[in-house]
Amino acid sequence: MFQTGVNDIHFDFVRLNSTDTVRKFDCGVKDLNDFIVNKASAFQKYGLAVNYACVDVDDANKIYAYCSLANDKVEMTDFKDKTEFNRFRKERKFPNEKRLKSYPAVKLCRLGVDQSAKGRQIGTTIIDYIKSMFTLENKAGCRFLTVDAYLDAVPFYVKNKFQVMSSEDNDPHTRLMYYDLMNITG
Repeated sequence: MFQTGVNDIHFDFVRLNSTDTVRKFDCGVKDLNDFIVNKASAFQKYGLAVNYACVDVDDANKIYAYCSLANDKVEMTDFKDKTEFNRFRKERKFPNEKRLKSYPAVKLCRLGVDQSAKGRQIGTTIIDYIKSMFTLENKAGCRFLTVDAYLDAVPFYVKNKFQVMSSEDNDPHTRLMYYDLMNITG
């Protein structure tokens, strides 16, 4: 558990388990609301994702935000062609002997901030904590943090130093983005 406060909100960042239920949450995005209320516990139970919530320190039923994480990889098929993938590897300064076809990542599957807490930097606090989880506390190799960002959330992720994976990504709903965790560890 991680406890912090931002802009007059004090919360615990807790890992949810498959028996935890969320009855009320509204971030303004129907899909994100539906996941935390109706699907998160099943994803947790069957090992498809691990879910975390920012809960009020005085009222654990008040959820300010949540996120869902799963294993992922950055691979050649994420790019338009082998040349773009090789350019990506070169920019990351991978040694030649480490030229793999994929690199370990963790996916930020979902991130929602309740309407009552919008504009208070909770989303950025969560992103920063996740970055620290996979650099300072990492238990296995993990080089990247990835996200399929909704188009209207792309500016938020850019502000948090994520980059678009491929210039050819033209999905009408999301953009595949990544953050290189080596930016923290050097």
